[in-house]
Amino acid sequence: MLFQIQSYLKFLWNSKNEHGVHSPFVFNLLTKCFYDKKAKPEYAILKKYRKSLLENKNFIEVTDFGAGSKVFKSNRRQIAKIAKTAGISSKRAELLFRVTNYFKPKNVLEIGTSLGLATSAIALGNKDSYLLSLEGCENTQSIAESLFNTQFPNHNFEFLNLEFGEFLKGSANICSWDLVYFDGNHSKKATLEYFELLLSSANNDSVWIFDDIHWSPEMEEAWKIIKNHPKVTVTIDTFQWGFVFFRYEQEKEHFIIRA
Repeated sequence: MLFQIQSYLKFLWNSKNEHGVHSPFVFNLLTKCFYDKKAKPEYAILKKYRKSLLENKNFIEVTDFGAGSKVFKSNRRQIAKIAKTAGISSKRAELLFRVTNYFKPKNVLEIGTSLGLATSAIALGNKDSYLLSLEGCENTQSIAESLFNTQFPNHNFEFLNLEFGEFLKGSANICSWDLVYFDGNHSKKATLEYFELLLSSANNDSVWIFDDIHWSPEMEEAWKIIKNHPKVTVTIDTFQWGFVFFRYEQEKEHFIIRA
């Protein structure tokens, strides 16, 4: 906790808003997407999805996986508490919706479904996209899939219950991923492994979002390595998330932005 507080204070000291940005691409992204304060009808749908989970008092067996499908944690947890403590916040869900709506990606990959709070934001952001969401825990994935089948029956989505590395090593390049949301394993080793496995599937307009880049010293190290990769041209650090772009026409720039 102390590390995260120190990281956040450092972030605040170095961060800017749109007035300190000279890149037209990033400026437009901030003003037309990040800082868009207009109410959206989809926000009510996201709140309904969240409410359905927060009111669910049932308990399920939750299993987390380490590298190589090795189980390192399994316990019974209440669905409502998982949604409250482990799920994406309402503010972040709305931002994720706006980002997806802004870029309108054709193919979307989510690494870490959990109960589908972030998944629902992505799905609503572009109803014409194909969304593939991976989850290691069968029970949480089944809750998300059941809700999606009920609330988003016309969306083109697919849920897969398997260890992330197992899928990425065999099927990472089944298509060009226009948006990838990394929220499955907050370790340096796994984050960099997933990044490398997916690199060849990125295109010039791809946007990748890494969750919890300041979660730990090793996650900050992973973020630094990703920023410096020769294929990465633009990154945006919003403290909670790290945005990565591969636009060949852009000069290499790194931004620290309050969002």
